[in-house]
Amino acid sequence: MFKIIIPIVCLIASLNAQAIDEANFSAWLKDFKAEAKAEHISSKTIKNTFKKAKYLPQVIVLDRAQPEFISPFLTYVENRVNPNKIALGRELLQQHEALLNRVETQYGVPKTILVAFWGLETNYGENKGDFAVPSSLMTLAYEGRRADFFRNQLLDVMRIVDAKHNTIAGMRGSWAGAMGHLQFMPSTLLQYGVDADGDGRINIWTSLPDAFASAANYLAKTGWHKDEPAMTEVKLPANFDYSLAQLNNRKSVADWVKLGVFDIEDKALPALDSAAIVLPQGYQGPAFMVFSNFDVIMDWNRSVNYALSVAHLANQFTADKPIVAGLEAESDALTFNEMWALQGKLNELGFDCGAPDGFPGLKTQVAIRQYQAAKNLPQDGYASPSLYQRLLQP
Repeated sequence: MFKIIIPIVCLIASLNAQAIDEANFSAWLKDFKAEAKAEHISSKTIKNTFKKAKYLPQVIVLDRAQPEFISPFLTYVENRVNPNKIALGRELLQQHEALLNRVETQYGVPKTILVAFWGLETNYGENKGDFAVPSSLMTLAYEGRRADFFRNQLLDVMRIVDAKHNTIAGMRGSWAGAMGHLQFMPSTLLQYGVDADGDGRINIWTSLPDAFASAANYLAKTGWHKDEPAMTEVKLPANFDYSLAQLNNRKSVADWVKLGVFDIEDKALPALDSAAIVLPQGYQGPAFMVFSNFDVIMDWNRSVNYALSVAHLANQFTADKPIVAGLEAESDALTFNEMWALQGKLNELGFDCGAPDGFPGLKTQVAIRQYQAAKNLPQDGYASPSLYQRLLQP
């Protein structure tokens, strides 16, 4: 009986908490309606937005979810840039060649980059998300962790509807409010969206001309440099100072060459003034030289692994160019809890990571480099399993 009672008690507690949330949520909605009116949203759009408003507990779970494993770069990219995705991307480049050529000519953003974003964001339109975006954004705005951001996104949803780009019912997307073929947030659509097919609305959900032109416009206005690469794999000399391999440490390509950095295939590197070296899987993994266009990809998504995957997939569309190095890299990953413990141990030893959060952010990388320097280890800043073992399982 005891084993039966416990789950029932937990279920009742959960339902009561949800009921309280929903009651508070209703009061919050009432206040937000007044804010929408003050922002000059039409009465019709406000009514349609709120009549089917729902508090979505699943959205909060997804927002707070922590991945059990921090995926190593090579595993991450192999899962996303696989033969099927490459083959389908090449096929779609041919199928939409005329459209993509027009967009590339107008905005100066390569069609291969646009299709790479398309492939990684929604698997070429197959997985655009089926959450009711207004309710998702209401839930996130109400929950409060990033309330101001999501309140503004919700207001922009209503502005999109007022502008007749879509209806409330048609606003479907990811749990976090990203929408369409290339997963634009509402504010991004309003700022960078383009009506490329000339039908009077910006339709990133079903119009490929609008989706591609909007993405290209975003990348161009964020600083894309025409006819420049985003990244290339490089080989480092045996005596390379790994502490130099940081995204914010920029040198000219000529200066990197003087330090013994060369293209992995011994081809000429582009003569650019701003380049960095990144080691996404530590000094034993592959090394990449990244350029200003890589920063533009990072503006879209702040993950280095994601940005490298976009550039890598784009490269595969025109030539078979596998990642060559990294076979000796540590292939296992730290769990979220192990990363948290690693951060705590570094703090304890005087290498400031900030409050542990289970993710190897910039501050944690700096702390790791400081520890590595103190122990005469390669200063790659990488939170590897061997570093964890050294620190917590001596």
